[in-house]
Amino acid sequence: MIYIGIPAKDERHTIGPLLWRIRELLLGSGRDFHVLVIDDGSSDGTYEALESYQRVLPLTALRNDVSEGYGVCLERLARETLRRSDYPRRDALVTLQADFSDPPEAVPEMVRRFEGGADLIVATSTNHTEESRREKIARVGARFVSRRLPVPSGVEEPLGSLRLYRLFVLDRALGEPTSSDEPVLRHDGWAANAELLIRVWPHVRRAEQVEVTRDVRRYRATRVQPLYELRGLGRVARDPVLRKLGADGAAAHA
Repeated sequence: MIYIGIPAKDERHTIGPLLWRIRELLLGSGRDFHVLVIDDGSSDGTYEALESYQRVLPLTALRNDVSEGYGVCLERLARETLRRSDYPRRDALVTLQADFSDPPEAVPEMVRRFEGGADLIVATSTNHTEESRREKIARVGARFVSRRLPVPSGVEEPLGSLRLYRLFVLDRALGEPTSSDEPVLRHDGWAANAELLIRVWPHVRRAEQVEVTRDVRRYRATRVQPLYELRGLGRVARDPVLRKLGADGAAAHA
């Protein structure tokens, strides 16, 4: 089973076309798939828009009554997927954004690499020409800060959201939910993607990268906040737990 995990906040105008595109891409692949969308406290009718798609797609819509942030949503999607799967060594979770900034056309190739034995597939792209000035500033700053992150040295895009994880490595990385319901992922935004990468890396036997072309389709203004993202990455770089996990991952792949 291929699970598609999509965090969404105020994405009523894009979530429907994205779901339909995923359906087109995966229906003919011969692989069972299920889409999980978590609406993070949207106020524009995103959750209501999902209802009609549940009749024509293998789709489950989850909801946070108030916004809890990207990192919390990412972990909730991962845990919900693990709860549903009976075969964590044979099933996978693909994560991507709801606004078409991650091209769904990359998913079939990622699934093919997964079926070839990869535990982790990371999408990389050099096509950022259509980004806004704010996004370019954030990306340049992130490239500098990322040098201090305890992320795998061979991963070219450690902050991206478009990835495929074998469920077994997510299970090892996240462990059992705690009694206090405190999330394992403590960071948000781009930092949450970096944190999850660091946490799964010690358990990954084989990782691959897939180059994608990002055809930027602007349906709304970017929500990237450079200072917020860079501060988050700085906290990851200083996090002693993640630094230890980064060292463990480097040793496991030495």
